[in-house]
Amino acid sequence: MGRKRRKFTENFKAQVALEALRGDRTIQKIAAKHNVLPTQVSAW
Repeated sequence: MGRKRRKFTENFKAQVALEALRGDRTIQKIAAKHNVLPTQVSAW
């Protein structure tokens, strides 16, 4: 049983990236809030 790959909308990615750029929280906290990996937040 394989896992199904999640797809994120461009809008969602942009929101997460902007939150990361603000610098209010760490990448790890932002990733945990949105249930994604910290490397994904950094890449977006």
